[in-house]
Amino acid sequence: MPVSLFSSTIHSGLFADEELMAFLGDASDIAHMVAFERALAKVQGKLGIIPQEAAQQILEKLQDATIDPGKLTAGTRSAGVPVPALVAELRKVSGEEAGQWLHWGATSHDVMDTAQALQAKACLAILAVRLAVVIDTLEAQSKHNGDLLLAGRTRSQVSTPVTLGYRIAQWAHPLIDAENALPDMQRSALKVQFGGASGINSAIAPNGSAVADALAEEFGLEAGPSWHVNRTPVLTLAAWLQQVCSGLAKMAGDLVLMGRTESAEVAAGSGGGSSTMPQKANPVQAETILVLNRIAIAAHAGLTAAADPAEERDGSKWPLEWMFLPQLILATGMALCHAQELADTLKPDPDRLAATLEANPEIMAETASFVLARNGVSRAQAKELVAEASRDDAPFAEALASISPVELDWQKALDPKEVIAPAKEMSARIFAKRVRRDRG
Repeated sequence: MPVSLFSSTIHSGLFADEELMAFLGDASDIAHMVAFERALAKVQGKLGIIPQEAAQQILEKLQDATIDPGKLTAGTRSAGVPVPALVAELRKVSGEEAGQWLHWGATSHDVMDTAQALQAKACLAILAVRLAVVIDTLEAQSKHNGDLLLAGRTRSQVSTPVTLGYRIAQWAHPLIDAENALPDMQRSALKVQFGGASGINSAIAPNGSAVADALAEEFGLEAGPSWHVNRTPVLTLAAWLQQVCSGLAKMAGDLVLMGRTESAEVAAGSGGGSSTMPQKANPVQAETILVLNRIAIAAHAGLTAAADPAEERDGSKWPLEWMFLPQLILATGMALCHAQELADTLKPDPDRLAATLEANPEIMAETASFVLARNGVSRAQAKELVAEASRDDAPFAEALASISPVELDWQKALDPKEVIAPAKEMSARIFAKRVRRDRG
């Protein structure tokens, strides 16, 4: 079995996200931790907390520093975190004189949490673009299919007619909410961490806040008090990622149902064959999104398990974030990739959609009840009349016409096309919620 679906060569076509992986893993961790140490020296030099000459030497010596992850193995085993071993290696690179000022007043949480925020920031920039394009595509598909009638279903049963354009708009709905929430989420989640050993910057008091603010400006992160035992930023990020995955799973789940052999109303994706049943076209991409959403749910739960650290540092919970946050980011990234292909290749079968409507003429039962009520029939009697017409073997409109106490053109009154206008209106309202932003 694979150690991880996200790194397996066998499963790479479904789960590997090379673009996001560039910002995750050992090499990226080290690069971002080195970036923290360089920025720390830079701002402390400017603030006069460490000698300017030492700060400049650290900046220069560490500019192209690459540390073999293998050199950190023994130190991480000993300390439980890689930072002490990394700092020891960076001091060698910086030189004996300047090296003593490296990591001045900082602690492992400062280095790793800020590096994690920077990695998440880079990943979110990629996810934001993917999310926007998926929504763009769904909006175009919604408009293109705005007049195509579809048998709506509630609790898996045929209910009332809607349009395919409306259903597509509802696929976009939670994604629009996530896109709109992204700026506030980033402000809440992408924070610099600088608190020193126990979070109060005692080693460099009273300059701790000034250093934290300068680091935030240097990295384009939010400033604020030490949050090393307040894991709300991580939970905020995780909740947003899960929100995106859940929204994509709604779309994928509907496509699995709509593509079943007996209905085959809508197809999307390339389809996958069976090893023994060549007639099948399995909904592999939609199913993969559902798998990724379940992985995201599990990873989200793992992150909540890490959110109540004891006292001023908890080595038994912190590593859960290193395990689960990358999985959640990768699951979201690949779910968006698969969703884009599904949205691009969406192909309805108008004949199949029409056949479902024709096979369920009582789909207009709700409309019939309200038409009767608007024409002077009590709600109770209208309900009874509609129920009686539904049980009749004759076509629904004809059966209703034969027992209706009011003279109406029931064929026209029960024309499913009457739902197109309100479906378009609701779809337009959904997309009107979207806050348009410059992606450049």
